[in-house]
Amino acid sequence: MEKKTLTVAPDLQVFIDKFQPNKFKIMASGIEVRGINNMHSTIVQAKDLIDRLELNLIIQHNAEMLSYGGFEVNNI
Repeated sequence: MEKKTLTVAPDLQVFIDKFQPNKFKIMASGIEVRGINNMHSTIVQAKDLIDRLELNLIIQHNAEMLSYGGFEVNNI
């Protein structure tokens, strides 16, 4: 069985380097940031960073992700 290596888009790598999430999982479309205690302020900080650096990324979040303190940062 072949093991696939997921590559990280340049904008996403900039986000990871600047935001420095403690826990995240690389996915095909982006990353999932996990283990967040204050979800609202963390998402606001992430959106601010994306806007300030003009990255082609979008934040996605739903109620299921709230149960484990997570949100996604995906490529546009």
